[in-house]
Amino acid sequence: MKKDMTKGILTIVLFFIILWIAQQNLNKYVMFIIDLIGVYMLIVLSLNLTNGYTGLFNLGHAGFMAVGAYTSVLLTFPAAARKFAALPYLPPWLGGPNYQWPFLPALLMGGILAALLAIPVGLPALRLRGHYFAVMTLGFMIIMETIAINARGLTRGALGINAIPTYTNVFWTYGWILIFLYIDIMLMRSSYGRAMLAIREDEIAAQAMSINLTKYKMVPFVLSAFFQGIAGGLFAHLTTNISPYDFSFDLTFATIIMLIIGGSGTMTGAILGTSILTALSFALKPVEEGLRLYGLIELIYSALLIIVMIKWPLGISGGNEWTLDYIARKLRLKRKDTYTT
Repeated sequence: MKKDMTKGILTIVLFFIILWIAQQNLNKYVMFIIDLIGVYMLIVLSLNLTNGYTGLFNLGHAGFMAVGAYTSVLLTFPAAARKFAALPYLPPWLGGPNYQWPFLPALLMGGILAALLAIPVGLPALRLRGHYFAVMTLGFMIIMETIAINARGLTRGALGINAIPTYTNVFWTYGWILIFLYIDIMLMRSSYGRAMLAIREDEIAAQAMSINLTKYKMVPFVLSAFFQGIAGGLFAHLTTNISPYDFSFDLTFATIIMLIIGGSGTMTGAILGTSILTALSFALKPVEEGLRLYGLIELIYSALLIIVMIKWPLGISGGNEWTLDYIARKLRLKRKDTYTT
């Protein structure tokens, strides 16, 4: 146990040293991509709590991101800049002359509001199964997009909010991923995590073993919403401009595809799928624009999804966590097979 803890701490320290070196030496565009990969990674990892571990096909995560994004932006937006950003008519409780929150409390408030909203959404939705649950959460995402479009006094509607202060960097993004991974590991090692996996495998059998389905589905749903709200705030303060259309179908299905291709039900699968597809989209963007084949990236995403579902139904990760021990074991087996042949 001590050996594993020491190895984990050293890995974390080394990772953040690499991030610091990257920030000092890489240009802003590359760092933006690394930051964005981290934001998407947090979304997909939190989505894995419901879709991967509990077997719920949740499509409402973009709605919770919108809550976190707009909350964080409105709380941190400089009072002096609101007039220039066309936000002078905010409610009195948001529009005071000295009203500006620090970044961390604003992020946390966005996550908390998203988690609180997940409770009334989850109570009726979690009683449904399969595609009924998916359709209801998709409806929630559409409702949140519609509210953001029409609440012009808070969101500027379809025009969106520009000139958002840039607070997000690799340390904020990957720091939150580290917090999530710790909570995720502790949860899945507990009896609560085993109950979630039992529900995923067979709801009827889990209920027969006295597992309260609504209770054990609610915790991952609310926890997932909290981190999606955090991811929304990080996204807003990275891109520096948001609109309701940033949190709609495109984001919903792109992140779902990342999870499926990487491997639903594993942390390393979520990380692999997010990293590969996000990097691939930026690599293909110049090709798409040069050839004027708009939609090429979405087409390649769809083709990759079909190929992976046929050849690797469990995703690239194969349903396994790609730990250092697992990789070493696979290499030993491969070397042994080579010698035998």
